[in-house]
Amino acid sequence: MTDPADDQPEAAVPADETPIQRALRLKKAGVDARPKPPRGGRFQREQAARVASGASRPWMTK
Repeated sequence: MTDPADDQPEAAVPADETPIQRALRLKKAGVDARPKPPRGGRFQREQAARVASGASRPWMTK
């Protein structure tokens, strides 16, 4: 099975990159490619105004 990262030109990959460094670089690229939540505005105010989970059930705390 081929990896989509194998399609990249070799010039973009450092020659002395270890397999662990390659995996970390690919993981970071995948994380960066994910869609980001909206920033600022109404969405951020709604997120900040939410009650912390479990705050409505104080008997559940130790």
